[in-house]
Amino acid sequence: MTPSPHSPPVRRLGHLVGAYGLLALSALLFLAFSLALPDTFPTLDNISEILSSQSIPAILALGAMIPIVTAKFDLSIGYGLGLAHVMTMQLIANASWPWPLACLVVVLGGAVVGTFNGVVVEFARIDSFIATLGTGSILYALTGWITNGARIVPGPQGLPAAFTDLYDSRFLGLPVSAFYVLALTAVLWLLLERLPLGRYLYVIGSNPRAADLLGIPTRRYVIYAFAGSGLVVGIAGVLLAAQQRIGNPSVGLDYLLPAFVGALLGSTAIKPGRPNALGTLVAVVILAIGLAGIGQFGAQFWVTPLFNGATLLLAVGMAGYAARRQLRHRRAEPPRRRKDLSKVTS
Repeated sequence: MTPSPHSPPVRRLGHLVGAYGLLALSALLFLAFSLALPDTFPTLDNISEILSSQSIPAILALGAMIPIVTAKFDLSIGYGLGLAHVMTMQLIANASWPWPLACLVVVLGGAVVGTFNGVVVEFARIDSFIATLGTGSILYALTGWITNGARIVPGPQGLPAAFTDLYDSRFLGLPVSAFYVLALTAVLWLLLERLPLGRYLYVIGSNPRAADLLGIPTRRYVIYAFAGSGLVVGIAGVLLAAQQRIGNPSVGLDYLLPAFVGALLGSTAIKPGRPNALGTLVAVVILAIGLAGIGQFGAQFWVTPLFNGATLLLAVGMAGYAARRQLRHRRAEPPRRRKDLSKVTS
């Protein structure tokens, strides 16, 4: 008897392909570039360069993912990154603040900005696209006001070595910034997958009506999500300042699209149909490999935005398909196998 297309083995195989297909594609893509560029691509120097150059986009993608869990979008993250970046340089280079204090103020300031975004979205009832685009424009104006449209360049003494080491130092032979990404991924995985906070956020994102019926304070947790995103953006801004060592008022906009590409593409991996930290990490890895390979082939400058834009469209389409597939699978399950939503509040 021919097995049904919905038989358990076939369904299990489909789940494995959906969950880990992007990870397998990353390995295949790395292998393909290594075979095509054996002298330059699979080297430790190239791997270190990829890890170093893509760590800040990875951190920003993880920050962008947090509000997406609640079905909200924070379009201000690129502008917030630029403001955090120049504020760090302003406080250290021009105001002569101790660098640990400056970094702490900038990171906490990012959390305040994120909280403000959440308040605007939830209490003013403005769509998150419009609200965060508006607040992002305000942040960009603040950046221009602080810098007067010019770069912030440290004096002859430069920046404190301990500050630049936040980005430049190495651990186990690899850039320390890569370990920041792994640490942030682990923290977000723990918060979203193992603690009640994550369950609440996922319920809010998938079914706000059910969240209300279960007594979950939706507004509060959405604000928490935006605040967490802002906190991560502040961290990324500090690291960007340590990396670039000058304050560029327009640099943050270059990171907006890659961040959303990583966050949305990540919702098609590991746990297809919902944003998750490990999936975002896998998505960033495949994007980093692709961009590095394209660059080593000598592609023109316009290929990078073309790659990011095309990947974003693909990511949105794949994320939507994965979400619809997951919904159909849940509806097809017998009632006795469905999770009792009341467990979410336990």
